Amino acid sequence: MAATIFWKVLMATQTRPEGKARSFGENIESDLASRFLRVVEVAAIASARTMGQGERKLSDQVATEAMRHTMDSIPMRGTIVIGEGERDEAPMLYIGEKVGAEFTDGREVPDVDIAVDPLEGTNLCATGAPGSITVLAASERGGLLNAPDCYMEKIVVGPSCKNAVELDASVADNLKNIARRLERDVEDLVVIVLDRPRHEKLIGDIRAAGARIRLIGDGDLSAGIAAAVIGTGVHAVMGSGGAPEGVITAAAIRCLNGYMLGRLVVAPDQEERLARMGIKDKNRIYESQDLAPGKQLIFAATGVTDGALLKGVRFFGEGTRTSSVILTQQTGKVRFIESIHLEKGPDVKVRFA
Repeated sequence: MAATIFWKVLMATQTRPEGKARSFGENIESDLASRFLRVVEVAAIASARTMGQGERKLSDQVATEAMRHTMDSIPMRGTIVIGEGERDEAPMLYIGEKVGAEFTDGREVPDVDIAVDPLEGTNLCATGAPGSITVLAASERGGLLNAPDCYMEKIVVGPSCKNAVELDASVADNLKNIARRLERDVEDLVVIVLDRPRHEKLIGDIRAAGARIRLIGDGDLSAGIAAAVIGTGVHAVMGSGGAPEGVITAAAIRCLNGYMLGRLVVAPDQEERLARMGIKDKNRIYESQDLAPGKQLIFAATGVTDGALLKGVRFFGEGTRTSSVILTQQTGKVRFIESIHLEKGPDVKVRFA
């Protein structure tokens, strides 16, 4: 009897189909997420060195240079689809720039589209204010909309409020629908709005409806993430911000199963450029899956200054500590990562607290 069982088990193992090793880059989320983490970490450390110096251009420059340099160590054929501007406007990380490295042994590397904001909240970093981050999103080729450098009208809410809001609905109606989905009163809601003159009417409408407002000076990308997550005390983001940042936000929203609507706000002198980019309907309302349609998505961010989502970079005698988040869409992972980057030396000491 024992011999019979042994031979049945042996035959089963012998006839089991052999597993096939996956090629590098077949799943960019698992193969490249940790490498993109290093990109945002290095950029955050570089820009954090300039915190509070009042030099916003310098803060952005060092973040951009660090991010660009680190990307060339990643095995990929990367294309910047959202970056620091057109080729004649930015020395690096410009739209269309090729980044990445090849394997020395000739193995294939994946084609990747990348959207970057080397330093979201340049003013925040320059003044030492909270909420500055380094951030990027990546996907397989064609997975991120090449958005023009214009404004985008946006609404961002969490998973419970999918299809409950409309860009063309009144503020009062949207807030009532959000409150109904969240099973609370409108007066309990908190809406984040960029503190800009163009939002004067929006702010008045939100206040008239009875909801509370959190005005922010910069960083609507971080705000969008907060609105998509339960427990942050933020229930919606409303108003217009940069369209490129809207695409990066959409990548995060897809990873978090949130809901986002966006519509380009196009000035007359920008219409020709939209046509060249293949955008035919300037009035189209985009959802997050239209802005970031990729099947595989990576969102990575590292805190530069302390914020609600991430702690800022901390320097100590023997190294640096960073706080980051990585989101992946297909594999469904949300990772918060604390990293200690040690200086090399014989007397280095590590402290966890």
